[in-house]
Formats: sequence, C-alpha cells, structure tokens
Amino acid sequence: QVQLVESGGGLVQPGGSLRLSCAASGTDFSIYAMGWYRQAPGKQRELVARITSGTTTYYADSVKGRFTVSRDNAKNTVYLQMNSLKPDDTAVYYCVRFSPLNNPAYWGQGTQVTVSS
Repeated sequence: QVQLVESGGGLVQPGGSLRLSCAASGTDFSIYAMGWYRQAPGKQRELVARITSGTTTYYADSVKGRFTVSRDNAKNTVYLQMNSLKPDDTAVYYCVRFSPLNNPAYWGQGTQVTVSS
C-alpha cells in the first residue's frame, strides 16, 4: 500500500522560508513523477510543483523563482523548498505520486503552511 507522509509545515512570517518533506513507502519511488499541490480556503486545489523520475521540474507561475522541488531516491523522499513566502502561499500542501499517465494517483494527508505576521 502506497503511503505518503508530509512534514515541515508551520507558521512563518512573510519573506521567510520553509522546507516540506514527503516520505514515500509501498511504491517503487524512483520511477514515478512526484509533486506538490496546495489548497487554500475557498479555492480549488492547484498544482504547485512537479518533478519527474528524470528530475525535470515544473512550477506554477505563482511560485517560480521562489520554490524548488527536489527528490532523493535513496531516501524515497521528495522536498519542496519554499523561500520568500507570501501570505497568498497560505494553504494545506499535499504530496502526490503521479501515475504513469501523469495523473495524481496517491495523496498524502496534507500539511498546513501559514504565512502571517
């Protein structure tokens, strides 16, 4: 059974940084694309960043230049480094493992990120 466990969320001031981690188990981690979605109150869930098995990355326009997605296949872990955080980044962040057809197949439980002074 595939399990994705996020950690690293919390409260941070505007301009600050956080690093989210997602530890995967029950899957051949290295062959699948991984990613991060977020959902703010009253808004639709959106794709924030994605990294393929070959480490090609994609970012939403709203986070380009501020967020970095990376993966450590030896640790079955994907990361999201978030810098220059803004109040608009406040959301629940979800780790995702994509299917071979690049659809979100498995979700973590989510971790809250709050950016506020």
